[in-house]
Order: sequence, then structure tokens, then C-alpha cells
Amino acid sequence: MRFRNGVFIITEEDHCPLYNVREELTVKDGSLILPTGKATCLTLARDLVAIASEENSYETLSQGTTQKAKFECGGCIGLIRFEYKKDKGFATLQMKLLAAAERRQKVQGVQQFADLLQTIEAFSSLTRDDLLDLATLLELNDYPWQFPIAQKGDPGDRLFIIVSGRAEVIDENGVVLAEMGKGEVFGEMSLLSGERVTATIMAAEPCQVVVMNQKNFRHILNRFPALQVFFYKLLISRITRINKQRAEELASGMVGQLADISAVELCQMINSNQKTGRLNIESDEKRGVVLFNEGEVVQAELDGQHGREAFYRILAIESGRFKFVQGLNELEKGYEVIAGFMGMLMEGMKRLDDRS
Repeated sequence: MRFRNGVFIITEEDHCPLYNVREELTVKDGSLILPTGKATCLTLARDLVAIASEENSYETLSQGTTQKAKFECGGCIGLIRFEYKKDKGFATLQMKLLAAAERRQKVQGVQQFADLLQTIEAFSSLTRDDLLDLATLLELNDYPWQFPIAQKGDPGDRLFIIVSGRAEVIDENGVVLAEMGKGEVFGEMSLLSGERVTATIMAAEPCQVVVMNQKNFRHILNRFPALQVFFYKLLISRITRINKQRAEELASGMVGQLADISAVELCQMINSNQKTGRLNIESDEKRGVVLFNEGEVVQAELDGQHGREAFYRILAIESGRFKFVQGLNELEKGYEVIAGFMGMLMEGMKRLDDRS
């Protein structure tokens, strides 16, 4: 079977789990080249093989103008549309030299970006090849002094890492709550929880910031286990610090609304403080309870469902009333831990992310 060479560019994307707009798909000398650092989608590969093996031209002539053929792939949960760009072949020596120079410049840029990433704690454990792949998934942005990098209420769909300069966390009154410098990460809580940005981040001086979109963030968590551990540890430490003042209230029990503190934060706070007691959840017609023994989950129940599945469903409840009551009876203290808390929390948050 003969395959025609061609380069295609993604022009539209709707819930595609892997690829982004502007990424390129290449058929060259019988080989299929997909975006660097991304997993291969077999559905897309099948569609491209079919397109490259057809006799129809990638371009059509209509009313004296050449029109690009457009294609789409929608065999899974998402959809992408892409169009023919061109075959990256050049007829003259001058054009070939120019193309080679452009490629060298692009490669050098990626290598410099990888060098920069290696100085950041989050990426220090990755190999050189991994860093080169990762560099193709990130975007390096410059922010001038007093420019908002992220604003409170924005969709929580990006991860930020400062590579130079300083930034400030400010409240709605302009009061500086904290400062951040090189290597510090923000935005991961919103990415993992699905919530909107909770504070405005302003450049305190000219900053260079690495930005990653939600899709690529999920991709690197799956591809690089070391990063998954780093970001979840960071998330847990952030939640622990935020809820430190609330934790004292657990000594005498605590009552509140899930609109003010999520079920994920509640459970993590109880675990990190090694509390023993029962967390009752009421939301519409739902009634749930999670039993903790020294911070570990020994029972969970929601609408007749028990164990881990009930715990995952309780984490997904977004509104209602909660009450934590200290202490368990002797029978409840004898219950076995149903599973490791961190493993269940990570699985529950992954399910929340997948659902959103």
C-alpha cells in the first residue's frame, strides 16, 4: 500500500483527551509522526492511514483557488478537526537550507527550555529525554511588572511555574497575602479539584512563567509517575496549610456548609490531624457518613452503598451540610481500614477530574 506524504494541523478540538489545536500530524515516507511527547491515539492513526492511502488529493481546485481538504476524527469521547497544511519538502537547495536552519533554531529553543526546566524542583528527577518531550508541551510566557498572571474567579484550567522573577498573591482589597519566587508552583489546586482560581496572582517584577493547559497536565501525570507524586504531595501540603486554623475546631466538633469547604478538604484535614470520629454529610435527599479512626477511613456509607465506592461518591458531593463528631464506639474502633487514605483520595480526585 502506498501512502502519500502530508502535514496536517489541528484546527478545532472538543474534549479530545490527547491533542490540542495547532498541533501537527505528519505522514512521511510511510511513517506516522504525532505530536512529540504525546501518546498515540489508535483511532486517529487509523483515520490518518486511511486518508494517506486514498487517491483523492489533499487539496481541491474551486473557482480558480486552491482549497485545503478538511478532515475529522471522532471515534472516542472527543472530536478533533484538522486540515492539510503541506508536504514539508522543498525543491531548491536554498529552501532546503532555510528549512534546516528553522528546524535547528526550534530544536535549540526546546533544548534551552529543557535546561531551564531542569533547574525547577518539580522536574529535577526527569531524564534529559523526558525534559525535551516535556518542553514541547509547555509554553513560556513573559509577564511585565504588576501584570495579573491569574485572577480570582478565572477557570482553573492552567498550571503555572515561575522560572524567573517574583509574584504576589493578593486579595480583593489589594493586600499582599504571600510572595512567590523561582520554582514555585500555583494553579495545581484548581486543576486537580476543578474549582475556579481562588486568589489573584500579580507579577511583583518582570516574570517568566511556564504555563501548561489542563489536558497536557493530565497527560504528564499519567506519563511521569514522579510528577504525579510531586504534585499530589504539593496539593496535600497546600490543603493542610490552608486548613490548619480550621483543624483546631475539630477538637469540639465542627459544623458547616460544603459550599465553604469541600468534602475533599474536610477528609484530608481529618486525616492529616489523625482525628477519630464520624463525618456526617447531608445534601438534598442524600445522607452519608465517613468513620475515621486516627485519620484513616474505616467505614463509608451513602444511600445504602458501603466502602470505597461510597467514599468516592461522598467526595463528589458539592453542596449541603456537614458535621464532624469526635469519637467512635468500641465496635466501630475495631473496624479495619478499608484502604490507604492517600490512594483513595487520589483516586477520588481523579474521578472528579474525569467527570468534570
